[in-house]
Amino acid sequence: MNSHSVLNRTLLAVAGLVMLGGGLLVLVGALDLYRRWSLDPPADWPLTGPHDTLVPVRDRTRWTDTDWWWPTVIAALAVLTALALWWFLAQLRHRHPGRLPVGNPPCDGVELHDSALADALAADASRLPGVHKAQAHLTGQAHHPHATLDLTLDPDAHPRDILPALEGTLNRARRSTGWEQLPTRATLRVASHRPHRAE
Repeated sequence: MNSHSVLNRTLLAVAGLVMLGGGLLVLVGALDLYRRWSLDPPADWPLTGPHDTLVPVRDRTRWTDTDWWWPTVIAALAVLTALALWWFLAQLRHRHPGRLPVGNPPCDGVELHDSALADALAADASRLPGVHKAQAHLTGQAHHPHATLDLTLDPDAHPRDILPALEGTLNRARRSTGWEQLPTRATLRVASHRPHRAE
């Protein structure tokens, strides 16, 4: 799983947990379950009964008569909307290409699934000397795919030795698909040393 997917899933999980927890607290208060089940509401939680409001009227109208209130609210909402739109467009840019045409020009009826090519790239790269583990992902459009390689190197490996060998992996992928180019971004990490016990 690449860092982009990890970030997306982490943000979605955190947002989901916050909304789920808040929704349950509101639901328990709205259904008057604190009183029915003899539960103690959280400290300073205002919504403990069906007639309570989450934000008191005094707090909701505290700054509405000031000059800065509405421009601040509108600006904050605009920023949140822009961030949500940016995140949505980022998902579209990093979508998987799906079925890829093979050949140049493409052969009719001959296609390669992006996961198959990614698996082949990862398997080929993992066999390179000094590579401990390899993962590959394809993004972009079907006619212009981009490859991302995440390589974990052995502790004694040198990146300057890996890069020329990695070019051979990419050349084999281009020859097998008949493509003239396959833009690739490689991330190199070094596997951590395991401590050795001295006896």
